Amino acid sequence: MDSTLLYFIDIFGTAVFAISGVLLAGRLKMDPFGVIVLGSVTAIGGGTIRDMALGATPVFWITNTAYIWIIIITCLLTILIVRHPRRLPWFVLPVFDAIGLGAFVGIGVEKSLLFQDSYLIAVIMGVITGCGGGIIRDVLAREVPMVLRSEVYATACIIGGSIHVGALYLDYSNRVAFISGALATLIIRLGAIKWHLSLPTFALHR
Repeated sequence: MDSTLLYFIDIFGTAVFAISGVLLAGRLKMDPFGVIVLGSVTAIGGGTIRDMALGATPVFWITNTAYIWIIIITCLLTILIVRHPRRLPWFVLPVFDAIGLGAFVGIGVEKSLLFQDSYLIAVIMGVITGCGGGIIRDVLAREVPMVLRSEVYATACIIGGSIHVGALYLDYSNRVAFISGALATLIIRLGAIKWHLSLPTFALHR
């Protein structure tokens, strides 16, 4: 896939994930520093874990500080524009999160394949890129991470990442594979939100 297009998609996903972090921070009534911290870890947490696992050091936001500036500007603008996050429709936060999720899973798969050849590892790195920041965000917000609940979240990432690498295996172009995987992740996640789909839970009965 064209590196310039991939970069702009990455910037877009960074901004979207930062917004989802800011909205959660607003609902929890955090101070401005807390807002920026939550927005930052949501936006770059998963990519940081991915790069460290792949040995891609220094991680992407250290070599390109544009990511940091995008996060700071996005957080400040969101604070100024969204003064009453509790009055936003309930679906705003999960929809923004779903958009970023689709983009980041695709980016994680693509970057992983630059460092190694395993499609399995590429899917895992896609899931980490998509879910890692949200896990850190939820832990800092003292909530059970969404990926550990019964919601269709990590599952959407796995399916989207699998479609992405499947398309590559069938010799489709990187662009087609990326779009197919990202759209699959987004559609599955949005469908789960709309129809309240969830996975069966595991419970031990005493």
